[in-house]
Amino acid sequence: MSKIDVAIIGASGYTGGELMRLLSRHNNVNIKYVTSRKNEGEYVSELHPNLETLDLKFSNPDPKDIDADLVFSALPHGASMKLVPEYLNNGSRVIDLSGDFRFNDIETYEKWYHKEHLHPELNAVFGSPEINRELIKDADLIANPGCFVTGAILSSLPIVENELVDRIILDSKSGVSGAGVNPSATTHYPTCTDNVKPYSISNHRHTPEIREQLNNFGSGNVKISFTPHLVPVIRGIITTNHSFLLKDDVSAEDVYSLYSEYYKDEPFVQVLKDNKVPLLASVRGSNNCQIGGISLDDMDHLVIVSAIDNLVKGASGQAIQNMNIMFGFDETEGLKEVGLYP
Repeated sequence: MSKIDVAIIGASGYTGGELMRLLSRHNNVNIKYVTSRKNEGEYVSELHPNLETLDLKFSNPDPKDIDADLVFSALPHGASMKLVPEYLNNGSRVIDLSGDFRFNDIETYEKWYHKEHLHPELNAVFGSPEINRELIKDADLIANPGCFVTGAILSSLPIVENELVDRIILDSKSGVSGAGVNPSATTHYPTCTDNVKPYSISNHRHTPEIREQLNNFGSGNVKISFTPHLVPVIRGIITTNHSFLLKDDVSAEDVYSLYSEYYKDEPFVQVLKDNKVPLLASVRGSNNCQIGGISLDDMDHLVIVSAIDNLVKGASGQAIQNMNIMFGFDETEGLKEVGLYP
């Protein structure tokens, strides 16, 4: 199979670095452009020292001059929607890693992101392979899901689709890399080390994304609450999913069997043997989502735990998984790494 040419727009950040790391070993990809206005002309290894062997330099071409089969847009929210139409007009297919095209309801985007959407006419496919694999195959524009959203949705889909619960409370804890490459007071070492910080406690902008996607399943009336926490690790998101069963004849073993069957053919969702509790260290560096710890107490309180690497399955790895589906490659190509435990 011939190779495709790809462009990575905004390649100086962590997601850009992960795209290069993973794509450098992909048998069907030629990395043609890696762009950065600020770092134009520098070797990528100046910012991503793990990529020393890649003979790539940052460039800053005019968007109309980018000639690629696929564009990964790793630009910030708001910036991406300005340029994505140009890439599409060039004949490229696009995977956007920002939040700009994730919502069917543009008013929801504008409310939660506090920006006017410049191109509501563009229809993107939400890039969760476990939900939209068939739609992804023929899409020209993919909206890659948010990192928190990925772990939350995968931990919830089977119980929502099978209408076992009508309310879910999601408690997620994320590594510091989720805040991006630019340092801030929040991510300053003395602030985040030896500390756990809840933030956007009841109004995080990933909440409506989770709600919109999950309410496409089952009754469509599940209430979703979500609270993120920053924890002193570099990579990973662990999500504890709390809900109450609507039926009193369902056991934890039943739910575990449901999840095992639901995800049995998914290459990157692992329902753990013997219902072990997922660990961040077990998925680090991989495109895997591990699910386990499925428990039920005497009040019909159901707990389900998921773990992902926020930079891989939560961002760049899932984008490459979508690319593989779009171009008819083996879905696991370039993504076969197991987690870096310990």
